[in-house]
Amino acid sequence: MQLRKDANEMIAKIIEDNMPCRAVKNALKAHEFSGRIYLIAIGKAAWTMARAASEFLGERLVQGIVVTKYEHSQGDLPRIDIFEAGHPVSDVNTIIATEKCIELAKKLTAEDELLFLVSGGGSALFEKPLNGISLVDIRGITKQLLASGADIVEMNIIRKHFSSVKGGKFAKIAEPAKVFSIVLSDVLGDKPGVIASGPMVPNTSTVDDVKKIVKKYNLKLSDLQKKYLVQETSQDINNVKTIIIGSVRTLCLSAAKTAKELGYNPFILTTTLNCEASEAGRFLASIASDIKNGVASFNKPAAIIAGGETVVTLKGKGMGGRNQELAFAAAKGIDGLNDVLIFALGSDGTDGPTDAAGGMVTGETLANLHEKGLDFDSILANNDAYNGLNAVDGLIFTGPTGTNVNDVFVILCK
Repeated sequence: MQLRKDANEMIAKIIEDNMPCRAVKNALKAHEFSGRIYLIAIGKAAWTMARAASEFLGERLVQGIVVTKYEHSQGDLPRIDIFEAGHPVSDVNTIIATEKCIELAKKLTAEDELLFLVSGGGSALFEKPLNGISLVDIRGITKQLLASGADIVEMNIIRKHFSSVKGGKFAKIAEPAKVFSIVLSDVLGDKPGVIASGPMVPNTSTVDDVKKIVKKYNLKLSDLQKKYLVQETSQDINNVKTIIIGSVRTLCLSAAKTAKELGYNPFILTTTLNCEASEAGRFLASIASDIKNGVASFNKPAAIIAGGETVVTLKGKGMGGRNQELAFAAAKGIDGLNDVLIFALGSDGTDGPTDAAGGMVTGETLANLHEKGLDFDSILANNDAYNGLNAVDGLIFTGPTGTNVNDVFVILCK
């Protein structure tokens, strides 16, 4: 019970520490605006970032638009229109909201400045397909990529070739206005061209990169889709200034700080964990087992922290997200171990297409599953971690958090 209490306290503090409000305002303080100020915010943290900007700018803000995920808006903001749309797959509201952003950007002049706020989820939420490409095309390709186990870099390379706003194209639409882009990173390496598919960043991927991804995942494409994929899309952009204000690194540092305050010896293992979620879960479980058996050189009570973004290659028809699958997969490796807990948390509060933020397991989880007549291997093979964890009180619920700086994975061991 104490481990669960500590884990829940860590989760709350990690999210609190990584809210983007203060970082957005600090970035705005350091920037000298000229002319009329307009705002566009995209992503899961768009509303929170826009609120901070609105509070800072006050009446200097002429007009703004927020495009965020369903249920991620927290109310009206002065002079800002708010749209909610589909994630992780674009829908008709995505197109409507993006068209409104394009309308705003096209009317800007050299005397105007656009404040462009970006957070994870923007690739799905900010989209206007190229002529000849339909929303059905975009949705179908996205679903193929999500099911295949493609990582976010690979997904966004493909997305850029079908979009009229990704890969720096929106920066060209906003010309001749100046653009100040504040980015909350949810990708490993904090590459602006990958975050939300880089609407304000030149596309550096090549046709060869595209061909490798199509072959690797055996993507099913129409002749028209193939035609767009073999067109180079790089271009010069000279009107944009970009800064990164938060990332998975800050997420892990916050976890370490809170763990230390709770009496644990924290150790950040990595901030770039990127593999199959189930493999990551088994790996973390092996570390926990070594700590309990006195093999590992970590001092108890230990808090081993990792950050990153895993993937799930769908083979079953169950329900879950990458963090739930990671946590569930870890349960077998810590079975029977006392005073061990592993949790995996998506900082945005929504893990995959579910209402959970992640999952939490202990040395008792596997036994509790068996008591309920549930088979661990079958659940994992069916990618049904949500229902498996739900049966043993192992889901983490936070609701939409207002931030999005990737995922954090923690081992607590006494």
